[in-house]
Amino acid sequence: MTVNLEVAEGVGTIRLDRPPMNALDVATQDRLKELAEEATRREDVRAVIVYGGEKVFAAGADIKEMQAMDHTAMVLRARALQDSFTAVARIPKPVVAAVTGYALGGGCELALCADFRIAAENAKLGQPEILLGLIPGAGGTQRLARLVGPSRAKDLIFTGRMVKADEALALGLVDRVVPAGEVYAEAHAWAAKLAQGPAIALRAAKESIDTGLETDIETGLAVERNWFAGLFATEDRERGMKSFVEEGPGKAKFL
Repeated sequence: MTVNLEVAEGVGTIRLDRPPMNALDVATQDRLKELAEEATRREDVRAVIVYGGEKVFAAGADIKEMQAMDHTAMVLRARALQDSFTAVARIPKPVVAAVTGYALGGGCELALCADFRIAAENAKLGQPEILLGLIPGAGGTQRLARLVGPSRAKDLIFTGRMVKADEALALGLVDRVVPAGEVYAEAHAWAAKLAQGPAIALRAAKESIDTGLETDIETGLAVERNWFAGLFATEDRERGMKSFVEEGPGKAKFL
């Protein structure tokens, strides 16, 4: 398989495994969607890591495969391409991308689908599609602009340039930079901590933030309001408040 899902202690790792560069061909895209939906369904998965291995996250689409496609073929494929990435973005659990080496084109777009990005010091990210006479087609024009702002997104997309980890951190494209050998461990620590948290409240927080970014503030506030009130029906809310009153903040156990 070109993508695998490994689960341990509440953390699911979606692992790209198509050496040497984890090129995202059609089969890999479809498998990614399948496993993102599985991670969504599984109750034993409470947080997710997206990882390409020690050397490379994903260097982009399979250009040879794409070169053989004409306009009609891509009209039929473009929605499925976007849907595979959207399935990752809509996992209703905390998702962290552990980025090593290259994360270019579709690889960068996949990292954008995570809630948090931890990059290796040797990471290089970018959207080089313009150099092929194309634009990002797996959500890059939308997610990158929402993450780093329109002018910075236009710079990266218009020029197709790669940025190293330190510049990616300054741009807000990644959230933390660590030595290459520590990327997965850092991502796992982030995911494992949240896997111990209140699952429904985390889902509510993620949906409220993501929906608010995609709509007007009144709609976003309505989503927040409904989730906030609804959480008062959960055992986690009872447990969290009881622990706060009796033991002080930060002591509640949600598993």
